[in-house]
Order: sequence, then C-alpha cells, then structure tokens
Amino acid sequence: MCHFTQRSSSLSFPKICNIFWRFQHTSTSHLCSCSKTVSDEKYQDPFQLGRKDLKNLYEDIKKELLVSTAELKEMCDYYFDGKGKAFRPMIVVLMARACNIHHNNSREVQASQRSVAIIAEMIHTASLVHDDVIDDANSRRGKMTVNQIWGERKAVLAGDFILSAASVALARIGNTTIISVLTQVIEDLVRGEFLQLGSKENENERFAHYLEKTFKKTASLIANSCKAVSILGCPDPKVHEIAYQYGKNVGIAFQLIDDVLDFTSCADHLGKPTAADLKLGLATGPVLFACRQFPEMNAMIMRRFSKPGDVERARKYVLQSDGVQQTTYLAQRYCHEATREISKLRPSPEREALIQLTEMVLMRDK
Repeated sequence: MCHFTQRSSSLSFPKICNIFWRFQHTSTSHLCSCSKTVSDEKYQDPFQLGRKDLKNLYEDIKKELLVSTAELKEMCDYYFDGKGKAFRPMIVVLMARACNIHHNNSREVQASQRSVAIIAEMIHTASLVHDDVIDDANSRRGKMTVNQIWGERKAVLAGDFILSAASVALARIGNTTIISVLTQVIEDLVRGEFLQLGSKENENERFAHYLEKTFKKTASLIANSCKAVSILGCPDPKVHEIAYQYGKNVGIAFQLIDDVLDFTSCADHLGKPTAADLKLGLATGPVLFACRQFPEMNAMIMRRFSKPGDVERARKYVLQSDGVQQTTYLAQRYCHEATREISKLRPSPEREALIQLTEMVLMRDK
C-alpha cells in the first residue's frame, strides 16, 4: 500500500464510508495512476520545472526579514535554511505558469506571482513556529524547534514578525483583491487552530470537523495562493476557481497523507516524533476510521487520549483496522478531483507537472 469546500466537509461519516466502500472496490491501480497516460508519455518533474522560478527563494525571504536584532534574525532564519523542498512555493509558480499559458501563452512568471510564492512560504513557516509553541513540540524537520532553543515567548514573537514581514510584502503587490485572498489564509489558520482545540461527540460531526480543520490549517494556504496567482495571470473567474479547487484538493490530500505517516513512518525518517497527534489528543483520519471497527475508541477520543496507555492502545487499534487504508483512499479521492480540475486548463508542461504532483503527494514517505 502507498505510504503515504467545504463541500467535502458537509459529507456525513456514513456517506463517506459508503463512498469508500465503492471506491475501494474500484480499481485502485486505476485511481492511483489517474494521470499515467499523460505522465508516462511526457513526464514532468515538478521540482525541475519550478527550480528556475524558485532560485534564490530563501535568500529573497531573508531580505524581507531584515532586522536590527541579531537574535531575532537568527530565529527568523532558522527554518529558512534552504533544506526544505519548498513544496508550496513550487505549486504556486507552476500554477502561475499554467494559468499564464492558458490565458495568453505567456511562459514567464510575473514578479507579483513570484512574490505570492514567497509570501506563501513565509505564512506557512510562521504557522509552523506558532504550532510548535502550541504543541510544545521539540523537533521539526529533523532538528530542534525554535521554542526549544529560544523559549516559547521569543518563538511567538518570531512567528509574529515573519507574519508581519509577509504582510508588508503582500501590501507591496498593490492589488486589493490579492490582499483579500491571502489574508483569508491567516484567518483560516487561526480558525483551524481553534477547531483543533475542540472536538465533537457526534460521530458524523466529528469527521466533518476534522475535514474543516484540515482545510483551514493546511489546504487554505495552497488553495488561496493558487487562486491569487491565477487572478494575477488571467482575468477569467473560471480559471480562478480551477486554481482554487486544485490547491484545495491537493492540500487536503497532503494533510491526509501526513496523518497516515504519523502511524506508518519512523520518527527519524519523518523528521518529527510519530504518534504525535495522539499524544496531543487529536483524532485524525486513521483514528476516526478505526473507530468504526473499534467503538471502544470513542471514549478515548472524547477524553483526548489523556489516560495512561490510551495513546498506545489507540495506535494499536489503528494499525489493526483499515483506518490507514481508508484515509489513503480518501487522499486518492481528493487527488483525483485535483487532477480533474487542473485538466480543464490548456495543456502545458506545467499543467502536466501539477498532475504529476498529485501522484507524488500520494507516494511520499515523509
């Protein structure tokens, strides 16, 4: 098995399970390779295609973070070390090119579109700094977190500063529509964090709550960044919706696979502790699906795995159930929808790379 709006959030849990029963009995290999026909003939490596536009990305981010305080600068630069894959900026520049080509066959990324890619990475990193404080995390990307090195108070301020610098860069674009689209991301991040702090007793509401939280905390940034570059490159509202829907579906799939990896990947490989969500009291997709087979997990979910032995028992139940498999099927479904949306654009190497990206999201192991 692969290691791996709000329209979807309104699906009830029984409906979702029924969908997956049918989905599971469809050819999985067919769905896993929904773009194989295209990809085999003209495979486009997203990271190779996006490399040109992402050159000096982290150096440009550091220019946005010019500060007089040496310690604050060191903290802000800590995650911008150039060792990440720049997944979000890469999607943004590929979407920019795909939309530009669709509109007028322009193969250049506009300066304002590249700025959106930079801003997206800054917002994402600021959210990581804040998340690590909230979760009292001690490792991220294979190294100690900012809060562990400099303390929680300074970490919060560093996250705030990165967000403020992103806001200045956003204002510099000078387009009120783009400002509105990207500030929605910051609102969604906060609302998503509040959703994560809460829980639902009702089984159906619980899954909808989980999907809404997943959209707000992870997918909104990708969806709205894709929408922003499409607005800058093409006047057609239909294209804006295609870009948004692609980003939304890929973003949700990305997080679903992340939730799967929390149960299937080793800590060294993942770069952060496994079963981390259970330890934080969070019931993710694999847990919610496993609960259908092991109803005794309901009590553990409601007390947020707070009793001694809850985390270990819940992890055991998940691995004994089809929770990991069902969550993977759900991710496949979202990727299939992302492919369907982006395929509406005019053919281009960038469009094919975005299709290829959906497969890479499903197949990633960290």
